[in-house]
Amino acid sequence: MGPASLPPPVLIKDQPELERLATSLSGQRRVAVDTESNSLYAYRERVCLVQFSTRSADYLVDPLAISDLGSLAPIFSNPKIEKVFHAAEYDILCLKRDFGFKMNNLFDTRIASRTLGRKRSGLGDVLEEEFDVEINKRFQRANWGKRPLSAELLDYARLDTHFLLALRDRLAKALRAAGRWEEAQEACEAAKLIEPEPAEFDPMGFWRIAHSRQLKPDQAAILRQLYLLREKYARKLDRPPFKVLGDRTLLAIAQETPESLESLSKLPGMTSGQVHRYGKDVLDAIARGRSGPRPKRPSSTRVEEVVMVRYQTLREWRMRVARTRQVESDIVLPRDLVWDIAHRAPRDRKALQELMQPYGWRFRMYADDILRLLWA
Repeated sequence: MGPASLPPPVLIKDQPELERLATSLSGQRRVAVDTESNSLYAYRERVCLVQFSTRSADYLVDPLAISDLGSLAPIFSNPKIEKVFHAAEYDILCLKRDFGFKMNNLFDTRIASRTLGRKRSGLGDVLEEEFDVEINKRFQRANWGKRPLSAELLDYARLDTHFLLALRDRLAKALRAAGRWEEAQEACEAAKLIEPEPAEFDPMGFWRIAHSRQLKPDQAAILRQLYLLREKYARKLDRPPFKVLGDRTLLAIAQETPESLESLSKLPGMTSGQVHRYGKDVLDAIARGRSGPRPKRPSSTRVEEVVMVRYQTLREWRMRVARTRQVESDIVLPRDLVWDIAHRAPRDRKALQELMQPYGWRFRMYADDILRLLWA
């Protein structure tokens, strides 16, 4: 079944329509959810569309046309309404960041697929496998902040949620049959706990550019000025910084320190348009870097050898368990949790249990092995 055979989605573009939708959704046991953002086209991304599907209809909420989405908050926080996502983490971060929604009762169909050991867990792959539906990938990089949205884009957006409830039913049945329901559920529970980080510009962020720490002090000073210049243009033009000048281009300029527009134009990544728009300011930034103070190189945070040994031991154990169970390693234990255990080295079951919340099933399954590996 493709878009042509489906009834058109309902586009929600004003407050009264949103209030009616919120009332309707509040009576559902399960609701499929997805979001579309404009991260490839704006300096600060924002949610540009929120999709909902019930068993009988698909809804597309336009946050750019509606000033307040607060009436949807009770839907997301209600523990009696299961919200079904595919690859929920990014959507949850965006919904929390832009609207302050609190999340309860999630089911992530990608987590479910991966917990079952399925290798192809992208939504397009799963829908093709389960429902013989093909999603047109040419819209994956669409500008969702542009209005009006075409009928093709609206149909593409609705397909991200239209099949999720039926997919959830199939995956839930398979999880229960495989004895992996609780394992998947606690991973979904963990997903709701992620929080967005403050979107603040770090003037020392140029040190995170690949190979920046290999630069000479004068080159690092130039890179810093170029980084600040790119930020200024990104804000002014409302573009992602990488669409002003890419990291590799900034690094190449800092290394080569061109003194003319002609020599600047020969560097990798510099188009004629970029030279025309930014060239003079880039040369000025190079001059400021040459004459300005040298930035202090950040000190490297070294992991204690004993911590690294514990981490490698746990990592190798995790890989063995994953191979036996025919799942990816992070399904056994998330990488961040493995690092946490290696750093804190809990000595008993109580301390380990506190550290492993909300992974109760994994604690019961793996606690003895973990403690043995830590303290054998």
